[in-house]
Amino acid sequence: MRIARFSIDGNVAFGAVEGDKPDELVLDIIKGIPFADFELSGTKVPLGKVRLLPPVLPNKVVAFGRNYAEHAKELGNEVPDAPFAFFKPSTSVIGPGDDIRYPSFSNELHHEAELAVVIGRMCREVPRERVKDVILGYTCANDVTARDVQKREKQWARAKGFDSSCPLGPWVETDLDLSAVSEGITIQCTVNGQQRQLGRTSEMTHSVEDLIVNITEAMTLLPGDVILTGTPAGVGPLNVGDEVAVTIEGIGTLTNKVIKRG
Repeated sequence: MRIARFSIDGNVAFGAVEGDKPDELVLDIIKGIPFADFELSGTKVPLGKVRLLPPVLPNKVVAFGRNYAEHAKELGNEVPDAPFAFFKPSTSVIGPGDDIRYPSFSNELHHEAELAVVIGRMCREVPRERVKDVILGYTCANDVTARDVQKREKQWARAKGFDSSCPLGPWVETDLDLSAVSEGITIQCTVNGQQRQLGRTSEMTHSVEDLIVNITEAMTLLPGDVILTGTPAGVGPLNVGDEVAVTIEGIGTLTNKVIKRG
């Protein structure tokens, strides 16, 4: 099931996305929230009549760096032996079609296409064999990074945590199997229609299971929290006016435009 969060006529709701052709997609409004038992209402709204929002509002976004060897290499970094985590604040999250605002304190903004894991239940100290049980589904993410600030400040709070630096969407795909992610699904990033990144999740150094086991050893994850799993090689610059799209096999496409910060 594809679960979207949307607004219409000033109201916010979740809905199940139905249909195959982009111009024929409809939302069947969900009774309740997707983190508990819910029913479909049968009330359907054309996708084109609503504004898609970030598919979840996470309490925290836990991101993992240097999880693709070729990406680590392209930036002159070594691949860490253990998962390497950092945080993006909830205020960094935006949805499909929302603007990425070029930060005034940077002159080198980069895209980083990533598979995002959405947590479906409160969990801690998750054993490897139970990881699949705590996952609601997957969505597309762009770990937008002020690369010059990241290099200059040596820590990543401002470089990766500024407002609008975490586009998520367009929806959460709940039917994507963890084994398919391990075997490899395609991640692609284009800027103004030109391909920049192309990789497969099978290239991850540390698997989704590794990442969730690692972070839940230290902290509790809550329903709606998001795990960013790293980016393949090919990261590069974004400029004001660019349109950047992240496409992940079996999920969909997340598109955002870069604008000057007002």
